[in-house]
Amino acid sequence: MDFAVKRRTAVEDAWSLMGQLFWQMRPRMVRVAGEFGLSPPQLFALKTLDPDDPVPMSALAAALHCDNSNVTGLVDGLESQGLVERRPGEHDRRVRMLVVTERGIEVRSRLAEVMQEVPPELATLSAADQRALRDILRRALG
Repeated sequence: MDFAVKRRTAVEDAWSLMGQLFWQMRPRMVRVAGEFGLSPPQLFALKTLDPDDPVPMSALAAALHCDNSNVTGLVDGLESQGLVERRPGEHDRRVRMLVVTERGIEVRSRLAEVMQEVPPELATLSAADQRALRDILRRALG
């Protein structure tokens, strides 16, 4: 029986490699989240929230592409650590607005610093490769 292997295009290879890089970074994300007493979804939720712009829980759910019920659990955890507060909406008190606390702002800032640290897998690329990667990703993000 002849099993023909489909040759992948360059863009298919690139997409596959990006996925591999993402999964290779997953333990780092879990570690960083854990250092701050967060789960990775809580880290992403806190990172998504803007301290200057309180939003309803439904907006966070939309931004995270998850169900409102999932956001409730994430926010419970963030709130128990004093990182966010639920407050009634100005125009509709039934709507619970998410407000990043002062402590949440500090944690977000420290998280941003840690997350900006370039992983060795990218830092060890040549300067030319780093520039090429940056430029290609900028074009892809358009």
